[in-house]
Amino acid sequence: MTFKQLEAFYWAATLHSFSVAAARLHVTQSTLSKRVAELESDLGKALFDRSGQRAILTDAGERLLAHAAQMLDIEGRIRADLDVSGPVRGTCRLGISELVAATWFPEFVSRVNRRYPHLALEPQVDLTLALEKRLERGDLDFAVIPGPSEHPALAQEKIGELEYRWMASPQRLPKGTVLHRRHLAEHPVITLNPQSRLSRTFDEWARQQGIQVPRALVCNSLSALIALTIAGVGISYFPRIHVQPYVRAGKLVELVSRPRLATLSYYVQWRKDDRRAMIAALKDIVLSTADFSASPLLADMGR
Repeated sequence: MTFKQLEAFYWAATLHSFSVAAARLHVTQSTLSKRVAELESDLGKALFDRSGQRAILTDAGERLLAHAAQMLDIEGRIRADLDVSGPVRGTCRLGISELVAATWFPEFVSRVNRRYPHLALEPQVDLTLALEKRLERGDLDFAVIPGPSEHPALAQEKIGELEYRWMASPQRLPKGTVLHRRHLAEHPVITLNPQSRLSRTFDEWARQQGIQVPRALVCNSLSALIALTIAGVGISYFPRIHVQPYVRAGKLVELVSRPRLATLSYYVQWRKDDRRAMIAALKDIVLSTADFSASPLLADMGR
């Protein structure tokens, strides 16, 4: 019995997929299957029932899983106590929101490339709930998205807060307009897809006001939402700091709502049982890089 065999078994069992486990460990699926088979041969017991369409744990596998988890935990604690990290190489699949992609993500990639040249990044841009689901089932290594997450399998650390404000084209409403119910009824409200944490924040704001706001248009792109609002299609709400170049250029004006929309917190998230050195290393770079005021693309567009 070897540590690599136990590691292969643990991830195949907890991720419910040999292919996903192999990708996480940066080995081929045949290599991972061989390690599990060698472990079964050494123990003299089948750990997975392979008679169906997908392999499920046997009774012996269920009992071994707790021991394997302890072994991985001990390995992680040994490395932490001796201040020894494993090699940071291979491929990292990370989930990010569109706002992260449009602000500080280029600087994050630059820092990772300089510090860990043998690590390849595979970013996936999507809405919050979709990324959380992929992270929970192991399709992603970590994510930087609005939170907090309610998934018990995920750990998280807060990296910042963003203020949101209602915005409109100056041709639709003048700057400083105080929004009342009639404004929300008269002017089309365009929002992100319900899979977005921001959309859920807006729903909570409307519920607290006891109003129902009909959505004129729903999309899954923040940049498209900004463009539609600038074009005068309707009114919407954006991270205040992110759209300042457009406000300074006179393309958008800030509206007033009482109460204001709630702030939205961003988190770096990862699976609680993932103790790889790569996760800790990239989390540290996220914490030192995250700056939502960094908008190189918007800076040029707003001139």
